[in-house]
Amino acid sequence: MKTSQPYADIVLNSRTIEQQITGQVTSDGAGVKLTRLFGRSLQQRLDPFLMLDAFGSDSPQDYIAGFPSHPHRGFETLTYLIAGRMRHSDNAGHQGLLEAGGIQWMTAGRGIIHSEMPEQQDGLLEGFQLWINLPAEAKMQPAGYRDVKQAQLPELIIADGVAVRVIAGTSHGLNGAIQRPVTEPTILDIRLPAGSHYSQSLPAVNNAFFVVYRGEVSVGDRSAPKGRLAVLKNDQTADGIQMQAQQDSRVLLVSGKPLRQAIVQHGPFVMNTPAQIQQAIDDYQAGRLTAAD
Repeated sequence: MKTSQPYADIVLNSRTIEQQITGQVTSDGAGVKLTRLFGRSLQQRLDPFLMLDAFGSDSPQDYIAGFPSHPHRGFETLTYLIAGRMRHSDNAGHQGLLEAGGIQWMTAGRGIIHSEMPEQQDGLLEGFQLWINLPAEAKMQPAGYRDVKQAQLPELIIADGVAVRVIAGTSHGLNGAIQRPVTEPTILDIRLPAGSHYSQSLPAVNNAFFVVYRGEVSVGDRSAPKGRLAVLKNDQTADGIQMQAQQDSRVLLVSGKPLRQAIVQHGPFVMNTPAQIQQAIDDYQAGRLTAAD
């Protein structure tokens, strides 16, 4: 769903890059190889975001075993697939096939048990999974699930041939497919031709970062190459970000309003207290993970 630019996001004072992270190669599920761009060590710094994984391979042995049935409670996930296909199934009766260019937004809430199983398409699988915290009062809400195909994701073309896919939040007057209260995430997939510039307004209160997954971009006098996650400095005088592509590039830009609450994580459960974590474990073991309190 492409559109011309409704209006320009004017940024007078850009944020700068505070630090860059390469991420750690690891595996999850039944042995899916991935890069954990950030996890627990940055959960408070990048609040409300809890974790970001990047996965990508042209070797099915790296991913085909997938993520068999496993539980979650207390947060939300965004899965954004750039190449390949992923089939979702859960104990709430949801079924879906995530295809290239599409997203899956899953709210674990009080509990869900689901599987995410890759399906080969030309041997490729590439994408991201982002974990987003839920406010304390919403952690025990009913679970939810939504698939959005690429054709349903709003996309705009702006100056210099820059294309912006608006996954969540708002960019240049265009509302994204996902709108969430409280955490108010903005999640954009930005394609920048070599030499192009891009400006995006961001609330000063938000934590923000971007990942370069094609090419190389610069913010001010600092450059971020492919594979790097760049944490943007919090600056009350900054009204957004200005970036320039050093070569043809693609960037995932993420911003959200911090919750400033306690974070207690035990594997697939993210709550506010150890007692709530123990309750989640007990509920899962007793087969009542999705039961209302």
